[in-house]
Amino acid sequence: MSDPVRPGATAAALARQPAFWIVLALLAAGAIRIGQITTRFLATFPIATITAIALFALLAVPFWLFVSELDFLEREPAGLRVVAFAWGGLVATTVSIPGSTALENLIAKLGSPHLAADWGAALAGPTVEEIAKTLGVVAIVLIARAQVNSVLDGVVYGALVGLGFQIVEDVVFAIGAVALAGEGDQVQPVITTFLVRGFLAGVWSHTLFGALAGAGIGYLVVTPDRGRGHRVAMAGCAFFGAWASHVLWNSPLLRDGLGNGALALLAVLVVKGLPPLLLILWLVRRAHDQEAAYYVAKLATLRDPALITDGELRVLGSGSRRAAARRHAAASVGRRGRAAVRRLQRAQARLAVELSRAPAEPTEDTAIRHRAEVRTHRAALESLGHPEAVEGVRSWRHTVSTVGTTAVALAVLWVALSALSG
Repeated sequence: MSDPVRPGATAAALARQPAFWIVLALLAAGAIRIGQITTRFLATFPIATITAIALFALLAVPFWLFVSELDFLEREPAGLRVVAFAWGGLVATTVSIPGSTALENLIAKLGSPHLAADWGAALAGPTVEEIAKTLGVVAIVLIARAQVNSVLDGVVYGALVGLGFQIVEDVVFAIGAVALAGEGDQVQPVITTFLVRGFLAGVWSHTLFGALAGAGIGYLVVTPDRGRGHRVAMAGCAFFGAWASHVLWNSPLLRDGLGNGALALLAVLVVKGLPPLLLILWLVRRAHDQEAAYYVAKLATLRDPALITDGELRVLGSGSRRAAARRHAAASVGRRGRAAVRRLQRAQARLAVELSRAPAEPTEDTAIRHRAEVRTHRAALESLGHPEAVEGVRSWRHTVSTVGTTAVALAVLWVALSALSG
């Protein structure tokens, strides 16, 4: 990981950048267009539209929280996360709706209507949509370059762009399904669309494709020690991976090849969605480990157990260990212990980022403030009788809870697949 650049993205600094105003204008134009579409939907199918917006908005919440937590040690600013999400939902969608239609028509003219019917959605949609979404990550780089200092940052912003796109597109598809059913303002087509495009396809759809392309932009930006050709090639490979995954997902392949029933539908989802999912999980794990090693090494130089102990150094760099430390505190001293450990971990992460941005001079106001913050949370934890944020012995209750949660999730998945296949 390269040394992060000190962020200086104040409102005044952003206002001096032409790219900021261009992005703002595009977001405003997209908001107007999506507002017009929503108004038309509400006038025609008010109950179905409100239901669709509510369902997919609820679906966005766990995705947003999960993606935002990917970069625990150096969380992206909330404002930029909102910009990324808004770009996907407002800009990328308004560009892709007419753009995909135009490209499908071109495929029909240059190829054949039969080709367009079978492969138009698989070729036109990914081509237009992935370009539009990737430009959202580029926009983040242009307006706040200092905030993109790891591949993981690119993953987070790309995933959020994809999430915004997915939610708005799914609402449009849901209302389209209502219109196609021809039964008036009914919610059944909305629920079916929610199950298919949200519940089943949401794990490996636009959020995943955006994360993959975003990883390429992140690599392009944060590896100046590599040659330009190499960086461009790697970013191109990441974009191609996102595009190819999207093409496979939209393609007519396996449309009728695995028969009917829940198992056949699940097999199609796995065959088409699992490869890119495994790839992005591997990229995220590798990027997270590299970033964690970098920041933990910064904290290790302090050699001050009041700020971070050896046990906490081992815990802070791993998401599963951080969660285990919070569970251990909850089991030992209750909810307040869990919250205190989380606050301490957050403070230690902020201190690590601050150490990476400037020499740790004891006279620096920011360094002093971050150290004081860590000590304050340490004192709060100690006052509960739990002095250290470390893992405990793995509890059988946690194992049972994990197995139970997995069983419930599989049961819900099976019910949804069975309902749809029936």
